[in-house]
Amino acid sequence: MPTVDLAFRLMGSRIPVDHGYALYAAINRVVPELHDAQDIGVHPIRGRFDGNGCLVLSPTSRLIVRAPDDRIREFLKLAGKTLEVDGNRFQVGVPEVRALRPAAALSARLVTIKGFMATEPFIEAAKRQLETMGVTAALQSGERRTFQIKDKQVVGFELLASELDAEDSIKLQEIGIGGRRRMGCGVFVEVRSDDKKTLSKE
Repeated sequence: MPTVDLAFRLMGSRIPVDHGYALYAAINRVVPELHDAQDIGVHPIRGRFDGNGCLVLSPTSRLIVRAPDDRIREFLKLAGKTLEVDGNRFQVGVPEVRALRPAAALSARLVTIKGFMATEPFIEAAKRQLETMGVTAALQSGERRTFQIKDKQVVGFELLASELDAEDSIKLQEIGIGGRRRMGCGVFVEVRSDDKKTLSKE
């Protein structure tokens, strides 16, 4: 089945920068099917950093669920609901369906691979995952990041995949790299060429 992005409008003021696990838990209360779904990804919500550990939501901020199109109906239940993420409440609006588009360069804000917390071993592990899925790409790691799951800090890296052909680009968006895709990790989106400057070469 084709994979698509289901993008919901958001009405609220702010959300924590580190919101992956809390957002997953909030969605799961409305859509319990998310709990064990290995084919679902949830994008990190974008906003403007306020300097106090939160993102200020804007009119373009979206809750985006990446899912096979035969699972869209499960997530339509989110429309009209109010979600609470670490004490911050926002209302979920009407969604739109966005087809995945091929792009030569894709990035993920955070990729986690269990057991790999240093840059070079992490890149090698990511390359092995690409080989397993039959994708050819050049990889560059960026900022080392952490995020909270209950009382545990998980380590990962920003990751850029470039030199992708159209088929491999779609496949990488559908499958991702690493784990915890339901918590915002390993979800790849198109990047502009200027964005590559923020990533260190490996």
